[in-house]
Amino acid sequence: MSELGGGAPQKSPTVTLNSGAAIPQLGLGVWQATDSETEGAVAYALGEAGYRHIDTAAAYGNEAGVGRGLATSGVPREDIFLTTKLWNSDQGYQRAFDAFDVSLDKLGVDYVDLYLIHWPLQDRDRLLRTWEALEEIVASGRAKSIGVCNFEPHHLEFLADRGSILPAINQVELHPHLPQHQIRSAAAGLGVAVQSWSPLGGTANAGWGQDSKPNTLLTDPAIAAIAGRHGKSPAQVLIRWHLQNGLIVIPKSAHPERIAQNIDVFDFDLTDVDLAEIGTLDDGARVGLHPDEMNLGAPE
Repeated sequence: MSELGGGAPQKSPTVTLNSGAAIPQLGLGVWQATDSETEGAVAYALGEAGYRHIDTAAAYGNEAGVGRGLATSGVPREDIFLTTKLWNSDQGYQRAFDAFDVSLDKLGVDYVDLYLIHWPLQDRDRLLRTWEALEEIVASGRAKSIGVCNFEPHHLEFLADRGSILPAINQVELHPHLPQHQIRSAAAGLGVAVQSWSPLGGTANAGWGQDSKPNTLLTDPAIAAIAGRHGKSPAQVLIRWHLQNGLIVIPKSAHPERIAQNIDVFDFDLTDVDLAEIGTLDDGARVGLHPDEMNLGAPE
């Protein structure tokens, strides 16, 4: 198989959210990509590689690049599932509305498919006011679904008790070093889908959480051995692990060959033996901060 996968562009299966929306299970993440890199990556992913799901955020600083990539891809807007996120400093009722308008303007669209609270913060009253704003945004049709990121089970239970709409998705750091069993169980009990960020285990840098460490998954001997058995790359094995666990996954890349390779994962299955071996890699290591410690950018 060629590095680019060869043949027709790949197509991801979809997952039906509690909002009724269908989200492609595999998408392109653009965290840490520059605005100019993002434009080319999004245009290639949509126009050439077959992606139909793009995940960005206000805090990434590349929503405008995503918008340009959407416009030049040649793919109709209605065929693309587009996600962006509300940054911490914009939490609060009116601030959330204002920030959402800015995101739509930068993206050059009149709606997003999913709007997420990026972090729960520590101020639950402000969090609830923020969620009330998102509930009004989804009622207006300018977001088709709403959800959250980095919510621990107690955060999900709070919104379930106090909100009127359940989040459609909880996007969390999740990979074989940190499989998040408790979060996945809590989300399943509420009918909330789980989406994985840093699905390949982060970068070769030390990350930004106090307990983080350099990514070793892509060079792990167990992952390499599984990849060799299937004639796939370590990244493809890790992406397949997310898919077979029923997770929505958004690997990031700005390189066309890797973008194409990351979606070329629908022609093989990990065996029970493969999955058991990957299961031994759970050591709790994080790329980012624990959500109960993260309050960066919290509004005053």
